[in-house]
Amino acid sequence: MEPVEITEDGLVLRPWQATDADAVHRACQDPDIQRWTTVPRPYRPEHARAFVTEVAPGDWAAGRGAPFAVCDAATGELLGSCGLVSIGTGLGSGEIGYWVAPWARGRGVTVRAARAVARWAFDSLKLRRLIWQAEVGNHASRLVALRAGFRVEGRLRLADPAPEGGNQGWIGSLLPGEVPAAGSTGPAGPGTLEARRAAVFGRPQPVLFATAGATELRLRPLEERDLDAIVATCQDPETVRWTTVPDPYQREHAEGFRRDVAEAAWAGGTGATYAIADADDRYAGSIDLRISPADPLVADVGFMTAPHARGRGYQPAALAALCAWGFATLGLARIEWRANVGNTGSRRVAEKAGFTFEGTARGGVNHRGERQDVWVAGLLAEDLT
Repeated sequence: MEPVEITEDGLVLRPWQATDADAVHRACQDPDIQRWTTVPRPYRPEHARAFVTEVAPGDWAAGRGAPFAVCDAATGELLGSCGLVSIGTGLGSGEIGYWVAPWARGRGVTVRAARAVARWAFDSLKLRRLIWQAEVGNHASRLVALRAGFRVEGRLRLADPAPEGGNQGWIGSLLPGEVPAAGSTGPAGPGTLEARRAAVFGRPQPVLFATAGATELRLRPLEERDLDAIVATCQDPETVRWTTVPDPYQREHAEGFRRDVAEAAWAGGTGATYAIADADDRYAGSIDLRISPADPLVADVGFMTAPHARGRGYQPAALAALCAWGFATLGLARIEWRANVGNTGSRRVAEKAGFTFEGTARGGVNHRGERQDVWVAGLLAEDLT
């Protein structure tokens, strides 16, 4: 396949040249490129030279890929990389890949480049579908894909995960006729809920603060040192009675909760789980906010309190702080609380945090193999104004 050049929307996408090696080496020192892609680490000058003089030309010659250097149309400055990392002519399908140099971020470069590559792939190569993949947690890449017109359709295990990265990936597809016009903001443009949440979940989980009486509480991500306290809390009879934690609860359950629930929710942008830490930074309980998969403006809360911390007002203070963050930062409109009928301790926590009791949902939950009635309460954003 003969290399081509594309000019569109203020960019020139051209084949890589030997003179690009220094800029590629400089760009690939960036922690985000090293974190989310499979470039060698450490990335040395010889890696950059091999890429621009051997790998990229070889992909074009073999017809297995179409890698482009993304440059400013006015100055010629190298801004990033975008192209087809694989081409399946038999299926009429290709996969897009991209990165942007740190000095070019915040200018919509990758979105414009991805749209240009997609249009070329459909019009010139006559492909019938493009695929996008990224590790779950790479919200910047996901936002680019959405703005380029891709539908993010699910998850799959990655065949080639980044070093020290996870193996769970998002996957999306794009068909001819779905590429937004040049200059369009697309379905996830600036100011949209998608963009807002990408900015939140694309950063480390923040620490929140709450006050219970004279005690300042910290809501922080779960840490290794919390696991023994989580085990003790989940072995407590009251926790077992009112929640669905495994029984008997072992250390591996706590490890799985931290890895597969708390960390996975933040990476996937589906919620936030916190440890409630007292004035001595000791674990006093857990609390989580889970965004509804059916309605992105609705979430529900769950919590449990360590036995030694009960009755001190820690949980209502933490719940109020987490809900305020959910409304202000995630743009939620409603947060729901549910608990088995009879769980008066949980109900008192919710009502002290401002929730309004709304009624009983008959058979509303499957609790250890049986349908049970649940109390329902709600908190609206305007309740906090």
